[in-house]
Amino acid sequence: MNDIGALARIDSFPYQHRLREVMSTPVLTGSETMSLEQAVKAMYQAKVSSIVAVDDRGRCLGILTERDLLRILSGQGMAGMDASLGAVMTRPVAAVPGDAFVYVALAKMNRLGLRHLVVVDEVNRPIGMITGRALLKVRATDALAIGDSVHEAKGADDMRAAMAALPGLARSLLAEGVSARNIGSVISLVVRDLTARATELAEASMAEDGWGAAPAAYAMLVLGSGGRGESLLVFDQDNAIVHRGSTADDVWFAELGKRVNEMLNLAGIPLCDGGVMAREPKWRKSLEEWKDEVHSWVYSVENQTVMYCDIFFDFQPVWGDRDLAEELRVYAIEKASQSGFFMQYLAQHVAKMDVATGLFGGFITKQGRLNVKKFALLPLVSAARFRAIRAHVLATGTDERYTALKDQDLLHEDDWRDLLEIREIAFRIMLEQQLADLAAGIPASAKVDPKRLPKRLRERLRWAFKRLKTLKYICGVGGG
Repeated sequence: MNDIGALARIDSFPYQHRLREVMSTPVLTGSETMSLEQAVKAMYQAKVSSIVAVDDRGRCLGILTERDLLRILSGQGMAGMDASLGAVMTRPVAAVPGDAFVYVALAKMNRLGLRHLVVVDEVNRPIGMITGRALLKVRATDALAIGDSVHEAKGADDMRAAMAALPGLARSLLAEGVSARNIGSVISLVVRDLTARATELAEASMAEDGWGAAPAAYAMLVLGSGGRGESLLVFDQDNAIVHRGSTADDVWFAELGKRVNEMLNLAGIPLCDGGVMAREPKWRKSLEEWKDEVHSWVYSVENQTVMYCDIFFDFQPVWGDRDLAEELRVYAIEKASQSGFFMQYLAQHVAKMDVATGLFGGFITKQGRLNVKKFALLPLVSAARFRAIRAHVLATGTDERYTALKDQDLLHEDDWRDLLEIREIAFRIMLEQQLADLAAGIPASAKVDPKRLPKRLRERLRWAFKRLKTLKYICGVGGG
């Protein structure tokens, strides 16, 4: 395992930039039926070092690189050029999504010994290529440490080491000017990766203990802030399972959920006080059962339902059948958007949220602390979720939801810009307070001491709360 302590000396580039910014385009593609000779000619003409085989829907099947070509020629000589691309290519394709951070690609290429990594869209179609040349601008290999340590983890102890590195990582990135929202994305990705690795290890341990393989296709989901990509240094487990099995299969999935939740708890991600975990029957269902649950939520609304929706509608699949998870997402958003009563209830829920300043503009505190999550982040997140569901936006991140609304001309650009700025202010203040509290031996929380803030930042926070009062208008309740 890499030295986790090296994270304090990382270059921030891999944590600031997405793969879309550094990938090479376009990607050379071809049919798996084309001959190797044809493939090589195409690579030469395009002046690239790889070709990706795709199916009739443009999805990745395999990849041929210069290194593969040398291997074939050294073993078979020119006779090997008569083979089809499908017969000699490497499959499956090592791929990463375009919105992933650069450090994800670095870790994967380092771990697998790759020189080429395909960047794909949400349906596995190639949109770019990552090569060693494209990443020359990334100067520090220490950035690989945390991602690689998660993927190589053998159990909870290894995972705990990655968790222990997060405060130091966040502190380093803040010092180098990385935005708080990007730091939140990195922390969330670590939580997702840990959940995926725990699921993988739990599957393997169940097979060793005689449980056999999964009885049906399934997906492990991370809910809440982890699903939105907005975790900081205070979190617990929010996860669920969706599967294509029957009621009889629940015994297997119950055991899986139990093992995953126990492993994550030992790794330093606490059990959820509210029981939002895959080990609980309410958060472990077949696709049809989940559809029935969503239907009951949106047509029988109560306060508890809103709490569930706050968590559920932000899910991201981290392990298993991604298509299954996306089928559930599409159904849930479609069903929710069809219920006028449910949408009105969500809007009113946002409109009734408390404000954080008193009559004369002072902060409302309790024991000297201001709950920034309650007064700033939750209204932003809830408003974005409501508007996204109503507009059939599938994105889960708050910034991404507001951006999609702006792009559909459903949100004024000035409002969009201010809302993103408010979230960055709130995120940064919370993160800096959490780091200060941890350094002082105080448990991190969502509550900040306004007195420790510089005057300019206090004024920015006061502006943010004042601007948030327009959420009633932004949500289309009582004025818009």
